Amino acid sequence: MSLPRNMIENSMFEEEPDVVDLAKDSTFPALDPDEVVYEPRSSRLLVRGLGENDLDDEEEDYESSARLLGMSFMNRSSARSPSASPYIRQAPPRSCYRPSARMLVGGVFILVLVTSMAMVLYFLPGCTFTKAGCPKANSSTPMELVYPKSTNGELFPWNELRLPASVRPVNYDLSLTPNLTSMTFTGHTIINMIIQHDTKRIVLHSSEINIIKATFQSVEVKVLEYKPWQQIAVSFPEDLKEGQVCVLTLDYTASLSHTYDGFYNSSYNDKTGAKRVLAATQFEPQAARKAFPCFDEPAFKATFLVRITREPEYIALSNMPKAKTTTLPSGMLEDEFEQTSVNMSTYLVAFIVANFTSITRNVSSTLVSVYSVPEKKEHTQYALDTASRLLQFYNTLFDTEYPLRKLDLVAIPDFLAGAMENWGLITFRETSLLVQNQSSPLDKQLIANVVAHELAHQGNVFLEERFKAMAKDSLNSSHPVSVSAQVTTPEQVSEMFDSITYEKGASLLLMLNSTLPDGQFRKGLIEYLHQYRGSNTVTDDLWNSITQVAVQESVSDMMRTWTLQKGFPLVTVSRKGGEVTLTQEHFLLSTDNTTHTSSLWHIPVTYVNDSCSSAPSCRQMFTLKNKTATLKVSESVKWLKLNYMNTGFYIVHYGDEGWAALIDALKTDVSTLTPHDRASLIHNIFSLSRLGRVSFRQVLSLLDYTTNETETAPLTEALSQLSSIYRLLDKRQERRLVARMKAYILGHFGPLMDSQDWGVKESVSSQELRSALLELACSLGRQNCTDQAKALYEQWTNSNQTNRIPGDLQRVVFSVAAQSDPGWLSLLDTYRLTTYDSEKRKILQALASTQDPRRIVWILSEVLEGGNIHTQELPLVISTVSDGFAGHLFVWDFVKESWDRIIEKFPVGSYPIQSIIKSTTSQFSTQTHLEEVQGFFSSLKERGSQMRSVQEALETIRLNQHWMDRNLATLRDWL
Repeated sequence: MSLPRNMIENSMFEEEPDVVDLAKDSTFPALDPDEVVYEPRSSRLLVRGLGENDLDDEEEDYESSARLLGMSFMNRSSARSPSASPYIRQAPPRSCYRPSARMLVGGVFILVLVTSMAMVLYFLPGCTFTKAGCPKANSSTPMELVYPKSTNGELFPWNELRLPASVRPVNYDLSLTPNLTSMTFTGHTIINMIIQHDTKRIVLHSSEINIIKATFQSVEVKVLEYKPWQQIAVSFPEDLKEGQVCVLTLDYTASLSHTYDGFYNSSYNDKTGAKRVLAATQFEPQAARKAFPCFDEPAFKATFLVRITREPEYIALSNMPKAKTTTLPSGMLEDEFEQTSVNMSTYLVAFIVANFTSITRNVSSTLVSVYSVPEKKEHTQYALDTASRLLQFYNTLFDTEYPLRKLDLVAIPDFLAGAMENWGLITFRETSLLVQNQSSPLDKQLIANVVAHELAHQGNVFLEERFKAMAKDSLNSSHPVSVSAQVTTPEQVSEMFDSITYEKGASLLLMLNSTLPDGQFRKGLIEYLHQYRGSNTVTDDLWNSITQVAVQESVSDMMRTWTLQKGFPLVTVSRKGGEVTLTQEHFLLSTDNTTHTSSLWHIPVTYVNDSCSSAPSCRQMFTLKNKTATLKVSESVKWLKLNYMNTGFYIVHYGDEGWAALIDALKTDVSTLTPHDRASLIHNIFSLSRLGRVSFRQVLSLLDYTTNETETAPLTEALSQLSSIYRLLDKRQERRLVARMKAYILGHFGPLMDSQDWGVKESVSSQELRSALLELACSLGRQNCTDQAKALYEQWTNSNQTNRIPGDLQRVVFSVAAQSDPGWLSLLDTYRLTTYDSEKRKILQALASTQDPRRIVWILSEVLEGGNIHTQELPLVISTVSDGFAGHLFVWDFVKESWDRIIEKFPVGSYPIQSIIKSTTSQFSTQTHLEEVQGFFSSLKERGSQMRSVQEALETIRLNQHWMDRNLATLRDWL
C-alpha cells in the first residue's frame, strides 16, 4: 500500500509564559472535544515532562519541543494568582540600586532559561506564535490556543496532524473531468456530513489542489489552507450544532500527478509504437486528498457516488458498476456509477480513464472482469481463472459473500505498487496480473499469489518471507506491529508499509493459527468479520473475537505481547538429564542506542525429539510466559528441535551440546527433520552467528550436512545466507577470501548445480530450487552453467524467439547473455519490442546486471527519465546494479546525486525509497562508508533525514562492520 512537516514557525514572545506541570494544575480548563479525541499519548506525557523540567533528553528533537511548548502555553489556565509565576514583571524602580548576588544569579538563570526557550522556538519553522495566541497574564479567562498560519496569512483554526472528530462525512458526490492532453483535471465535490458535537470549524484534507469556489449550505465561504499538514478548513462565527446535517461543496482544478500517487497519468506504446495515455488512481493512505478534498483518514468512512467525464475513445471505471452514460453538448460522455453499497475509507476509492479491453465471468452474484491494454488481452485469461476460483474459495472460507456486484482486476502499464485492493476495482502492475499461456508454473504462481493477497488482503506468508521479516525486526530501529501512537507524520505513515507490518503481521497470525486447536482460528475470524463488517476496528477486536471461540487463555493477552513491542524473542535451551530449561530474551543484533527493557513474550513453544520428529502428531507445546521456565522430558531423549515447522516467530539457541546433537542427527539421516525444520536450523545458526552467540565454525559444521540435501527450503536458505556473505566480502575487496568462499560454495553445491537439467519442469518447488542453484552457479562463473545458458540463448535468438526458454531459467540465461556486447544489445532490442511482461522484467534485470560501467550509468539514467523504461522499475534496477561489484559504488553515487529527482518520483518514506536506501547501503561494511552514508542522509534535513529506513541502513552497516571484525580471521582459517 501505499510526510512530519515542521509545525511551528515562531517569533519572540511579548510576555514570558508560566511553565507549569499541567498534571498538577487544579485550574486546568476543560478541553474542546476536538482536542481530546485525537490527542497523542506522547504529547500528554511530554507536556508533563516540561513542567517537571525534564526537557534535557538527548532524544528530544526540535519538533517535539515545539509541540511541547505549544501545548504547555495553549492548554493551561491563566487564572492564577500573580505569586504563582516566577516571571511576574515588576514596576520600574524609582532609583538605581546594586542587585544582590542572589538576585544576580536568579536573574542570570531566568535570562538563560528565557533565551534558551526563545532559541528553540526561533529555529522551529512551520507556525507563528502571534499575539492572539499568547497567554494573557492575570486574566480570568482561559487562554487562547496557538494556531499556525494559513497560506493567506490568517490563523488556521486547527493545530493537530490528525483531523478533529467534530464532523463526520456521510456521503461524497464526486464529479471529475480529466483532460489527457493537458494532463489536468477539474473536480466538483459535494460532501454531505453530520456534526458530531458543537464546533466552529470544518477541517479536512486537500493536497496539490487549487480550490476555485466553496459553498456551505449554498452560501459561499472562504477556505483556509495549511500546506504542511495538507489540511483545509472553513471557520464559522457561530457553533454548528451537534446532530446538524450540512453540505460542503468544493470546485477545484489540479494537474494529473507525474508521480505514482493520487490521480496520476500513465502511458504505454501500442502495437504500432504510438504513445497512448491514461489516468489512474493510487489512493493508499494520504493520496486520495490529491484527487478530491476529503476526510482522508481510514476511520472517516462514507458512501461515494462518482461521475467521470471522458472522451468517447476511452472507457471509465470506478468501484461500482456503471449506472448510466450521458452524452454532453460538447460531445464528451459522462459516466455515472452507482453509489457504493458499503461505507468506504477514502483510500479504497478508485477511478480509471483509459483505452482498455476486458474479459469477464460470473461468479455467484459477482461479475469478475480483467482489464488490460488491447494488445495484451490474450494474457488475461489466467488471472480471470485464478480470481474466479479464489473468490469462490474465500466466500466459502470466511462464510461471507463478496459484498459488491462486480469485481474488476485492472493491469496498469505504469504502476508503483504490485497491486492495490480498492473495493471492486483492484489495480495491478502488468507484471503482477498478466501472463501468457506458455509461461512457467513459477510465473503463474506469482500471479496467483498477488491476486490471492489482494482479494483477501491477508497474505499467505511462507518461510522465506518470515525470515526476511525477522532480519528487519532484529534491528534496534524496528517498530512494533501496532504503532499508531508513534506515528505523527505523513512520512512515518508511509514507512509503516514494510515487512514488519505485512510479513511479521501475517507470521503472527500463522503462529496463532498453529497454536489453536483445529478450526478455532477460522471460527474466530468469521466471528470477527461478521461482527465488525463495514466498521473500524482495533487490534484487540480480532483477538477478542478469537478468544470467544478458543478454549484456552485469552488470545488478547498472548498477542499483545507480540504486537505492542518491537522485535522477537531468542529462546535458549539448556538441559540437565530430563530437565530442560528455557530462557527468553530480546533477540537484538545491535546494542547501539538501545534502551534496555525486560521484554517478555507469551511464546507458544512447540517441539519434537529424536523419537518422533517429522509428523504433525509428534508436535508438543509449552507456553513460555516468564523469563525462565522448565519442562520435563525423558532422559533417553537425545535431542530436541524447537519451533516445529518454524510456525513460531522466534529463534532458538540450543547451546554447544544441543547444536552438536542436531548436527550429528542430520549427518546421519537428513530426513529425520522436515525440510522446514532443516531450513529453520540453518537460518537460526546464521542469525546466532551475527549475534556472536555461535562461532562461524559451528555454522560451517552444520552446513556440512547439506551435501546430502535435496529439498528446496533448506537449500535456498543456505544459498541465500552464503551469497550474502560472498557479496559482503566482494564489496570489501577481500580478494583471497572471495576466491575461497567461491570454492567453498561450488565445492558444496557444485555437483547439485551440474545435475540440473535445462528443460521444462512442472513442479513449482523444483523450479524454485533450479533457479536458485543455476543463478548462483552462473554468477560465480561455473563453466558448465554459463555454457548451457549461452547455448539456450543462441537457440532462442536463432529461432526468432519461438524456441521458448523455460520461465524459471529466463533470468539466468538473459543475465549470462548480457555480459557480452552483442548479447546486451540484442536484449535491449528485445526489451523494447516484447509484450510479455514477466519476460520483459527478467530482461531488464539482466540488462542491469552488466559489469560494464558505461552501460550501468546509461540504464540508471534511462530508468530515472522514464522513457523506454518506466520509472516504476527504478528500485529493481538499483537493487540489481547494487549486487554487482562493478556497479555498487556507481549506484550509490547516482542515488546521492539524483536524490531530489528520486523523491519527486517517489514519496519520502514510501516502499520504493526504503528499497533504494537498503539496496545501495546494505553491503557496505567499512567505517568510511558508514560516515559517508551518515553524512549524506544527515544533510537531507526534511528531504528524508529522519526516515526509519536511514536508521536501519546505518545500523546494518555497523553490524556488517562488526561481523567482519569478528569473523575474518575464522574465515581465513576455515575456507
